[in-house]
Amino acid sequence: MIVCQCRVVSDRAVDAALAGGARSVSAVCRTTGAAQDCGSCIFTVKALVCQHQQHERALLEVDGAAS
Repeated sequence: MIVCQCRVVSDRAVDAALAGGARSVSAVCRTTGAAQDCGSCIFTVKALVCQHQQHERALLEVDGAAS
């Protein structure tokens, strides 16, 4: 899905930025170019970053419980 219409940034590009080490909304925006023009996509980018962080936390909890 296209997250940023202005720069044609997809959710896959956001995922790739997160996988590549971006850990904040601003880091994802710098990496992908999202939210650099009109900014209307910033809430979607934030939601994707939060979703990624929740997924990482859940994985850590599972790993911790398995130890």
